[in-house]
Amino acid sequence: MTDLQELYQSVILDHNRKPRNFGELPAANRHADGKNPLCGDEVHVALVVEHDVITDVKFTGHGCAISKASASLMTAAVKGKSRDEAEALFQRFHTLVLGQDPDGGKDLGQLVVFGGVSRFPVRVKCASLAWHTLKAALESEQAPASVSTE
Repeated sequence: MTDLQELYQSVILDHNRKPRNFGELPAANRHADGKNPLCGDEVHVALVVEHDVITDVKFTGHGCAISKASASLMTAAVKGKSRDEAEALFQRFHTLVLGQDPDGGKDLGQLVVFGGVSRFPVRVKCASLAWHTLKAALESEQAPASVSTE
């Protein structure tokens, strides 16, 4: 394993052990639930959206290290972003985990740690579950939305 791969693995393990923005968000005005029935990963994403900007975001749920770390890094990346910026980031991240990003996600900050997921197709769903759930939450208005990665 290269030094860079070890660094990426340590970032994922750190966010799995100590996820950022984990917990309930009672003031949320957007939320969605996501499930991956094939592996059992589940995530709930809650947002406070004011004037089309994500002012706060949290998640709860359980799953593998990749799923939980992805949700943690996602919440940090989208907080303070407009809806359009968050959706553009979703597209970039999805391109990265599918192995279709020609730059390897170099401009995605810490999200680049998920670049190697494309080599493990079953893990793409783990890494992208929280992102699909975020997208559903942004589209949800007040009613809870749900998404499945089947």
